[in-house]
Amino acid sequence: MNDYISQAEEALLHTYNRYQIVLEKGEGVYLYDTEGKRYLDFAAGIAVCSLGYGHSKFTDCLKNQIDTLTHTSNLFYSKPVAKAAQSLKKATQMDRVFFTNSGTEAIEGALKAARKYAYTKGSGKYEFIAMNHSFHGRSMGAVSVTGNEHYRTPFEPLIAGVKFAEFNDIESVKAQITDKTCAIIMEPVQGEGGIYPADQAFLKQVRELCDVHDILLIFDEIQCGMGRTGSLFAWQGYGVKPDIMAMAKAIGNGVPVGAFAMTEQVAEYSLVPGDHGTTYGGNPLVCAAVDTVLQIVEEERILERVQEVSAYLEEKLDNLVKTNEAVTERRGMGLMQGLVLNKPVGDVIKKAMEQGLIVISASGNVLRLVPPLVIEKKHVDEMIEKLNEALGDSFPCGACITQ
Repeated sequence: MNDYISQAEEALLHTYNRYQIVLEKGEGVYLYDTEGKRYLDFAAGIAVCSLGYGHSKFTDCLKNQIDTLTHTSNLFYSKPVAKAAQSLKKATQMDRVFFTNSGTEAIEGALKAARKYAYTKGSGKYEFIAMNHSFHGRSMGAVSVTGNEHYRTPFEPLIAGVKFAEFNDIESVKAQITDKTCAIIMEPVQGEGGIYPADQAFLKQVRELCDVHDILLIFDEIQCGMGRTGSLFAWQGYGVKPDIMAMAKAIGNGVPVGAFAMTEQVAEYSLVPGDHGTTYGGNPLVCAAVDTVLQIVEEERILERVQEVSAYLEEKLDNLVKTNEAVTERRGMGLMQGLVLNKPVGDVIKKAMEQGLIVISASGNVLRLVPPLVIEKKHVDEMIEKLNEALGDSFPCGACITQ
């Protein structure tokens, strides 16, 4: 194991502080390192591997597509891109889809689409309103609308015309609107910023503001989308439809793919040939993956499973708040949960790994739980037991599971 770590550190640019573990394979909701140690995975590759590892229909799809065709460029059509586009159109309830290689690229496309919409209509609008504590990616455009100075400052000057409002504070949003505002961008559930779900009333009020002022509403569903909150996309659970939405992560279950989608009204005034493009985006391999993931989610009733298991998870986490002094609060929706700790979250993550549990952090000393969507109640019980060991019990662990 140490040889692989040394080789990687000698060759990779040091932009990640990796844990001293070399993961080798996955089965179901478990990962295994090169020493054979098993880990219960409650991170899912940062909310990516929604179907876990080794799902036979998914892996068979990839193997078949690799043997058939992996790349053509967007100068041609392919069967997978046609099928995936139609499937994603139905799932998102949008009208037009553009495939990208990542969530960050999806955000870039969404921002460009919003500005092109304003440009084509001759409105003179170009400003964006984003939310404090948000995270939208690390490219120049995406980081420009990320509401954390730590991510923005080293790369300034960024794109102009971005203002920040307070999440779940409609008066703060109103104060930032001008006659130059072309779009408001937000995550329905903030992820990296600390697991903050939007208030129902807040989203509806923002939608109303956008309708009144001819402002586009962009939702970033990269982390909270694709079933994680109990609906295919979080906005559907809220009943507040955006004009443009970005997605990635779980739509491909581990292959590098993202997308942004929009209504026909936006598409009519937005991107045309020459405005935007990608060499790899929407290639046959990733599109076969997207279409198959959507099939599996429907066939195996994944949303119903998420709703059932997440209710159980929330019950156990709420009990953990009551019984373990290291945990002060739970926040989240569905299988996107955060625990606010009063001890260093990094220490707890390392101790959890020693116990055979993979969890990750979010801003604000928050322990983030974003497991595969196929976990069962028994995996929740196993997680609680291991997490209690990592946190240090305030009460016997058995009580934490049964109360």
